[in-house]
Formats: sequence, structure tokens, C-alpha cells
Amino acid sequence: MKLLVINGPNINFLGIREPDIYGANTYNQLLDYIREVCSKEEIEVSFFQSNHEGEIVDAIQDAYYKRYDGIVINPAAYTHTSVAILDALKAVGIPTVEVHLSDIYSRDLFRHVSYVSLVAEKTIYGKGFEGYKEAVLYLKDKLR
Repeated sequence: MKLLVINGPNINFLGIREPDIYGANTYNQLLDYIREVCSKEEIEVSFFQSNHEGEIVDAIQDAYYKRYDGIVINPAAYTHTSVAILDALKAVGIPTVEVHLSDIYSRDLFRHVSYVSLVAEKTIYGKGFEGYKEAVLYLKDKLR
């Protein structure tokens, strides 16, 4: 089983960016955490992070050609604005789980809108790193 984990803008600044919201752990610690979860579950995992919408669309399309079984995506700010990411996810038809480190529904009203949730099979928010684990395990159960 192959999963692609995609993170959007500013997720690479975890530990620096608003630690009161996102915590003190770094992006590399997040990747290590997900690698550990996937290793225990015997899942092959790859990562992609970009601050650029088009690059995220390209990564989603590449996931189709590279035959990933599932996508875990934290589109970050693009959650609330990107029809292009929504359309790319629809086009590839790969089972997708949307993850947010923070509780987007307890924050600014504009964060309550998620285009990605229109295609994601599940949306997990407010659970920090654990949300990624929940997403991986959900996809594992669905795909095996």
C-alpha cells in the first residue's frame, strides 16, 4: 500500500508559526511521526509540501501516474480557496483524507469553508499530529 501525504503552505514552518495554535513540534518531527506510523502498519509513504497551489495540483496528478493508493492532505490555507486542488482530487479519484492540525471550526469564519471536504472521504481536524495517524489508519482499513 502506497500513501502520499501532501502539506500545503506554511506547514513547513511548524514549530515557528503560531505555536499557540499549531504546537511546538517541527515539520520534520511531523514527517518522522508519520513515517513511524506507516512503518508499523507496513505502508509505503511519500511526502510533498509546497507553498504553491499549482505544485500541489501537480503532486496530486503525479499521484495518479505513480499509482498511489491513497492521499492524506492538509491543504492549509488553500483549504478555503482552492477549487483547483478540489478539481485535481476529483480528477484522480484516489481515496483522500483531509487533515488539519487545528480545529478550523473554532477559528476565523472563513476557515469554516473547505473545498477539499467536498471530495475527501473524511475530514479530521483539531487533533494535531494524531490526525495524520487517524487518516493513515482510516485509509489502511478502507484499502485493505
